[in-house]
Amino acid sequence: MSTDEASPREINDAAPDVVTAASERHPMPPSSPALRDLPIGVFDSGVGGLTVAAALRRRLPRERLVYLGDIARLPYGSKSPETVLRYALQAGAHLAGRGIKMLVVACNTASAHALGALTRAHAPLPVLGVVEAGATAAAEASSSGGIVVIATEGTCRSGAFPRAIAARRPDARVSQTPCPLFVAFAEEGMIQGPIAEALVRHYLGDALTPASGNDTLLLGCTHFPLLVPALRAVLGDSPRLVNCGEAVAAEAAATLAAMDLEAPADFRGGISLVTTDAPARFARLAARLLPELGDHADAELIDL
Repeated sequence: MSTDEASPREINDAAPDVVTAASERHPMPPSSPALRDLPIGVFDSGVGGLTVAAALRRRLPRERLVYLGDIARLPYGSKSPETVLRYALQAGAHLAGRGIKMLVVACNTASAHALGALTRAHAPLPVLGVVEAGATAAAEASSSGGIVVIATEGTCRSGAFPRAIAARRPDARVSQTPCPLFVAFAEEGMIQGPIAEALVRHYLGDALTPASGNDTLLLGCTHFPLLVPALRAVLGDSPRLVNCGEAVAAEAAATLAAMDLEAPADFRGGISLVTTDAPARFARLAARLLPELGDHADAELIDL
């Protein structure tokens, strides 16, 4: 995967000790049969990335996932690029240290600011980000070329989505709207009803009316698919909604197949949870999105 979408302020030379240490942990070539049995590592700042994990479970039912929710430092979207890079490298290093065969950055802000550094840190492991996968899906989905990106402030400032979409579809007309409160609403489960719908109207206004010429809404934060009920209630059925989680799950499936890293046919997939804060609350929220976790879901508390 190309890493051209990373912010110019990615600080590629930052945190060299973290990058070097992570790189040295993976001398095994990615085609080694031993890697097929390993899980896929996934991380985000909170529960939003669980939408990506759910998409991965649907697409790759034999695969095991380890999901890291960095709840203690939520949200990433309002942090500086330097801070996001540091957090992302720490999360990636933790998951790599557990032994994984693929790293999925289930956070658009981290994908925008740190995907290149993570790719170098964990070579030869495949590292996938939601920005490029989502941009490809949006470019293909839009008939008119009018694409509205909703994301966190940090992702919008990075310009990652407009650059990635333009690389795939130069004629696209891309507008961005930061929707920071969507993250808080998703974390609190306020995904429908009059308050959530009022927030959708506040942020989007007439951005997706027929007169706007826009026909596609790219959900540029992994929390935002949780708000689809409110988005559909306000916008109706006509705009195409592009879910970055579904897009990166499809890319993950293709990558594992191409690298001969798919789990053995007799494997039973699943997901384990780790978090940097409030493990009981995090596990309860995760169980809402991933019913397979059951009523007794738990999460391991870690310190990055």
